[in-house]
Amino acid sequence: MVENETSGPVEVLLAVRRGDGTLGSQIEDQLRQAIREGSLRTGAQVPSTRDLARELGVSRRVVVDAYSQLAAEGYLVLRQGARPRVAQARAGTEAQPPAPAAAAPTVRFDFRPSVPDVSSFPRQRWLRCLREALAEMPDSELGYGDVRGAEALRSALADQLGRVRGVVAEPERIVITCGFSQGFGLLCQVLVDRGARRVAFEDPSYDEPRIIATRAGLEAVPVAVDEYGLRVDELERSKADAVVLTPAHQHPTGVVLSGERRTALLAWLRDRDAIAIEDDYDADYRYDRAAVGALQGLDPDRVVYAGSASKTLAPALRIGWLVLPPPLLDGVTRAKLFADRGTDRIEQHAFARFLARGELDRHRRRMRTSYRARRDALVAALAAELPDARVSGIAAGLHATVELRATDDEAAILEQVALRRIALSTMSAHRFEPEPGAPVLLLGYGQVREPAIAAGVRELAEGIRVARSG
Repeated sequence: MVENETSGPVEVLLAVRRGDGTLGSQIEDQLRQAIREGSLRTGAQVPSTRDLARELGVSRRVVVDAYSQLAAEGYLVLRQGARPRVAQARAGTEAQPPAPAAAAPTVRFDFRPSVPDVSSFPRQRWLRCLREALAEMPDSELGYGDVRGAEALRSALADQLGRVRGVVAEPERIVITCGFSQGFGLLCQVLVDRGARRVAFEDPSYDEPRIIATRAGLEAVPVAVDEYGLRVDELERSKADAVVLTPAHQHPTGVVLSGERRTALLAWLRDRDAIAIEDDYDADYRYDRAAVGALQGLDPDRVVYAGSASKTLAPALRIGWLVLPPPLLDGVTRAKLFADRGTDRIEQHAFARFLARGELDRHRRRMRTSYRARRDALVAALAAELPDARVSGIAAGLHATVELRATDDEAAILEQVALRRIALSTMSAHRFEPEPGAPVLLLGYGQVREPAIAAGVRELAEGIRVARSG
């Protein structure tokens, strides 16, 4: 039997006892059992006879004979010039995998809100930053390092957030996380440790942070949102110890927290000795209004600023950040240590270089132009196909809110939407409790190319007309 010995060696969990003349049988029995139980799966490579003999310290002839017996029994496939492999599973010899779930229908028009165009991720620019960072990183940065994150990235973020968002962000007060969800989970742990019991959320809002807070042991309480943002008068009655909000572009209504409400909120934070957690999820994308500065810049000692690369670049880039008030810094740092000992440091250095080279600014400008054109196409298509719909929340962000008729049946519309393989969301899906009134659709334009938007809205309108006709 001639084998290809030029490729890298393959290891397998195997051990033999010497002195009883059964080395070959031991090899056969262990491999046979591993194949039967499924730890060696169909098609898996096993070591060459030479490599296994060297690893076990036995004669190669012993391994050759064992492999030949297993091949004769149908457990191994031996071919000249190829590495030995586990044969196709036979009935009763290998655990069978569960039948694959039926594939979900392919989405034709993806109008899900707050999802960026990942196809526009600047791959070549990112790859260049990654290569340069890896080439120039000192060996010390390949260790665990400061659990708060790489100094290079925290410094670059402090400059970026101060310049673009008005955030007061000394590098020492920044903790790098694996996205917003992890950062918020760490904060919830620390708040519970400090005696917090209730956390207020905008209603409507994302449901994932509410679930995270509840799992941490906090009671999630709703606070209504109107055209001026969070109702601070309701917040005052909530007896909450912290509040989570999206002041620059409320999700999902799209309103901005007014100046008067900001002042009232900061007063509540001081009077209650509470903490605000500012989710600045998509403030980078604005079209018809001036930039709205971060709430954190008004009171850095009571507002946690949270951001990530998910909406700006891509969710696959698991990098987020928290800018923390001093009383929370040690607790969050300790929680991060026990969570994962730190976020991927190689990607942190690449992102630091990406920021320093101005690549994020360039990407943001390109995408702002692209998203504006898509938003305009969406608004025009809605005016043509659903002229009685009320469209709002379009001055910034990646989605529009579309209020339909009060007599429309949301469940019937969603049924028709699913039949047409259109993905979207509704306002009711983001509320604590269902409310009566006209259905409100949330139509994102981040993942739909501009030429396809009109066709997508046409299909959506046809589904709504069918639902209305019963």
